[in-house]
Amino acid sequence: MSDLSALGLCDKGSTLRNSYLKKPDPCTHPFHFMSWCFLSGSHSVVAIHAELLRLASAVSHTCCATVSHMANELRPCPCDIGDRSDYGGRGQEVQVGHIKAYVCKPPAGTDKAVIVIHDIFGWQLPNTRYMADMLAANGYIAICPDFFVGQEAWKPSNDWASFDDWLKTRNAGKIDKEVDVILKYLSEQCGAKKIGVIGFCWGGAAVQHLMLKNPHLKTGVSLYGVIRFFEDRSSLLHPTFFIFAEKDDYIPLEQVTLLEQKLKQNCKVDYEIKIYPGQTHGFVHRKREDISPQDKPYIEEGRKDMINWLNKYL
Repeated sequence: MSDLSALGLCDKGSTLRNSYLKKPDPCTHPFHFMSWCFLSGSHSVVAIHAELLRLASAVSHTCCATVSHMANELRPCPCDIGDRSDYGGRGQEVQVGHIKAYVCKPPAGTDKAVIVIHDIFGWQLPNTRYMADMLAANGYIAICPDFFVGQEAWKPSNDWASFDDWLKTRNAGKIDKEVDVILKYLSEQCGAKKIGVIGFCWGGAAVQHLMLKNPHLKTGVSLYGVIRFFEDRSSLLHPTFFIFAEKDDYIPLEQVTLLEQKLKQNCKVDYEIKIYPGQTHGFVHRKREDISPQDKPYIEEGRKDMINWLNKYL
């Protein structure tokens, strides 16, 4: 007599028998599954234990993924990755010392160059390369180096709660070694004599740092640079243009007002702060003017203002 017969589960009319003859799903009915294993004699105690451990691991993984997803919903990244993901670029990638970089040159020769400092999404973001190509179309040698030096760029799928830890190894105020390498390349390999810098978001904060410290640059444009990184310093060495968005969730207007007050008190070079109405973080380089009609005038204005500032001081 089988184990099932001994327990009275072989009667054809028994619903209980039918439920145990069919193997239950261990994920949806773990206790039925364990009973089925014992009653059918198909699994040893060791095998059952191993199966339940596997199940626990799977459930744990699913729960962690769900919690991570919930964390992202509760604390979403304020940075939109942009709309130009299909843009290929007109320039080329080069190796400059220990740094990889994207370089785009204008049709005619020039001794003017602009270093483009990327945002948290890294040097390969198509939107940033589009801006470098725009600079080249306006007569500048444009170079966008990998200022993360091989470290992984931020991804929209990352948990925003981990952003501060991610940022600790990507300090916008510790790029001087890389900038020196790029300046040497532009001078010796490209014939550049007048060099400026622009930067977006994380790169905008890096521009602030360079305008406070580096004597070899002529000017800078900081686009929605994170003020809190350098909010206690305002003695700029070079003319600097600051672009901010009125509805930036990451840079409150109170911080912009405080920056302006400090610059008025301490700055001895030309500077300008401009706030673009109705715009959000990343609007100059991450929004496409052809699919954001209501924002198009401000996107174009921001880009034109950036070029005009560079033209004035380079």
